[in-house]
Amino acid sequence: MFEFLSSFSPDFPPLNVFRYITFRTGGAMMTALFVTFLFGPRIIRSLRVRQGKGQPIREDGPASHLLTKRGTPTMGGLMILSGLIIATLLWADLGNAYVWLILFVTLGFGAIGFYDDYLKVKRATHGGFSGRMRLAIEAVIAIIAILGFMQLNSDQLSTALAFPFFKDLLFNLGIFFPIFAMFVIVGAGNAVNLTDGLDGLAIVPVMIAAGSFGMIAYLSGNVVFADYLQIHNVPGTGEIAVICGAVIGAGLGFLWFNAPPAAIFMGDTGSLSLGGMLGAIAVATKHEIVLAIIGGLFVLEAVSVIIQVGSFKLTGKRVFKMAPIHHHFEQLGWTEPQVVIRFWIIAFILALVGLSTLKLR
Repeated sequence: MFEFLSSFSPDFPPLNVFRYITFRTGGAMMTALFVTFLFGPRIIRSLRVRQGKGQPIREDGPASHLLTKRGTPTMGGLMILSGLIIATLLWADLGNAYVWLILFVTLGFGAIGFYDDYLKVKRATHGGFSGRMRLAIEAVIAIIAILGFMQLNSDQLSTALAFPFFKDLLFNLGIFFPIFAMFVIVGAGNAVNLTDGLDGLAIVPVMIAAGSFGMIAYLSGNVVFADYLQIHNVPGTGEIAVICGAVIGAGLGFLWFNAPPAAIFMGDTGSLSLGGMLGAIAVATKHEIVLAIIGGLFVLEAVSVIIQVGSFKLTGKRVFKMAPIHHHFEQLGWTEPQVVIRFWIIAFILALVGLSTLKLR
């Protein structure tokens, strides 16, 4: 739609508005929201019929979940992806290679998550896709996208790691950059996946991170703003803001149905795809370290699992009452809404800290 309408702008000047990334970002947001609202109930009904008993609930998780969440269908990520993809195809500049690389990672990780969800429902167990095989496929998808990003970047930036708070500090990782960037993308995907454990817990921090990186992408892609803020200009990345807008719109639509008590769970279909997308955007805009700040909540969830597993294997003792850490606070007596809303607040604060790095240089 962007190319079609903008082609008429010489004859009808008001159509020039479609050339502005900010306008198209808003359009993508509203389109994704509308699509999710429109098709959400149908998707939920279809998944409820097809899945029967819904997503299997872990027996080693909080006991209350066995009662309150049993029978709820999963694969809600299909709702998010539907709104995201349709809005992006309608509003983004499809001649921009960054758009296709981000979509490649998003859909690739989403396909892995969908297969994992499918196996869990089919086998009626929380064990799905082989962990090693899943990580291997994620790594391949990430590497392909990274090599594409490297081709699009200038020689100075293609294999460099930029540091926040320093305007000119670049560390050239050379041949190790693809490996590092792969860990960023795969790590982000699985960190968001671990966060998705309570109604509404993952989707709002994802929207906050998407909004933050939409702003970063827009500023990094604009040579004037990048020069003013003394951040590295990455031509073409401004178009990523349209994708981020679509994520916010689709996320809001999904949250309508995922708000407690959830009518549907995001599942690995949504969490893996959205996490991988955030990691890919961070790599594309050369803000990998800032992702660890803005997505600090996801990092905390992942680290809590690593610490818990490592401590138990080494000492036989657990550091947390339960991992990921949101379950730890449930065991301490926090209600589910308390955990979710307080974690949202943490995500918002971390996003503000991460965005402050754009100016504090």
